[in-house]
Amino acid sequence: MVRDTNRHFKFDWITIILFLLLVGFGWLNIFSASHIGETINYFDFTQPFGKQLAFIFLTFILIILLLAIDAKFYERFSSVIYIFSMISLLGLFLFGKNVNGATSWYGIGGMTLQPSEFAKAATALAVAKYISDLNTDIKRFKDQLRTFAIIITPAILVLLQNDTGSTIVYGAFFFVLYREGLPKFYLAIGLSVIILAILALKFGAVATIVIATILILIYYFFNKKTFNLIQTLFILLLASGLSLGINFFYKSILKPHQQDRISLWLRLEKDPAKLEAMKKTFAYNLNESEKAIRSGGFKGKGFLEGTRTTGKFVPEQHTDYIFSTVGEEWGFLGTSFVVIVFVLLLLRILHLAELQKSQFSRVYGYSVASIIFIHFFINVGMVMGLIPTIGIPLPMFSYGGSGLWAFTILIFIFIKLDSNRINEW
Repeated sequence: MVRDTNRHFKFDWITIILFLLLVGFGWLNIFSASHIGETINYFDFTQPFGKQLAFIFLTFILIILLLAIDAKFYERFSSVIYIFSMISLLGLFLFGKNVNGATSWYGIGGMTLQPSEFAKAATALAVAKYISDLNTDIKRFKDQLRTFAIIITPAILVLLQNDTGSTIVYGAFFFVLYREGLPKFYLAIGLSVIILAILALKFGAVATIVIATILILIYYFFNKKTFNLIQTLFILLLASGLSLGINFFYKSILKPHQQDRISLWLRLEKDPAKLEAMKKTFAYNLNESEKAIRSGGFKGKGFLEGTRTTGKFVPEQHTDYIFSTVGEEWGFLGTSFVVIVFVLLLLRILHLAELQKSQFSRVYGYSVASIIFIHFFINVGMVMGLIPTIGIPLPMFSYGGSGLWAFTILIFIFIKLDSNRINEW
């Protein structure tokens, strides 16, 4: 399936440059967050920054392979790739390595490989393949169920491995389905569930049911022509059941550390002593991260000059909390630069997705943008304390070979698909 690459030399260099900017700037911050002592050795492969440099080198080899393969290969073999990816997730239950409470890695020599990262690209290919099939109509209920099954299967397997962060990312595909014609009420249901969950936890089930009842009845009286009484009562019943169920789920299903993180985020704990104890344990990373970002000011303290970064005040700073390094050493200007590059990358991918001549390429492009957006939004929001702490890396930026290679696969498959459009124009 590998062809002469001279026929396929045109690629979207804007996307490639934005990708390289994130990878390069990310490595500088990984170096800041993980180097030890005053002696600087950029090629110390015993340290995270040295290992990441090796990962980046292998990434360029991976890029060449991805761009050398015929674009049609990704569509033809998307189902095979998806099945193989699901098998790799199932294999973790037998051969997986437990790291920080999650059985999400294969131990290969001195390295670890996280298949859940690569499963996102496999799922994106499978969703694109199924939706673009001539017999598929996303507006039909049976096709919706099949598409949901493709998305939910890896999400459940990842959740069973105790990797909640990666599970949440699969919600990104609903943006894709909405673009392809999924009825709006699915998004309405999703938003309603989130709002009801927050209200039920913050104010209690009874108060939430009262608020929901008032709002639903108001909506009914202003939309009687399209919204009958039976529908209204049914929605009221669902809202009431959900409000009661959320509290049960929170208290009986979630693990203590998950409860504490949500409790801290929503300020549910009333006992000052217990609240302070929770902050010292579960909010320590967040507090130190916020301090590091605030200390950077407008211009930052400078590369390798961040006292909180070099002092290792923020745990896991080279992985999930890498954005705090940017805030301290590069300041508001640096964090703005990172945000702008991510926004430009997302807008560029969405723009290219709309230019695609095949539905497969368009759906895949939207999947790539949605996955990157969810990662970016959750990671930055977590580091700044805007959303609960969720272990999820910043794409192309955080330390880790699996994450870097997975996003490289996601992006460069799309670049190859887009080059097919350019070269056949």
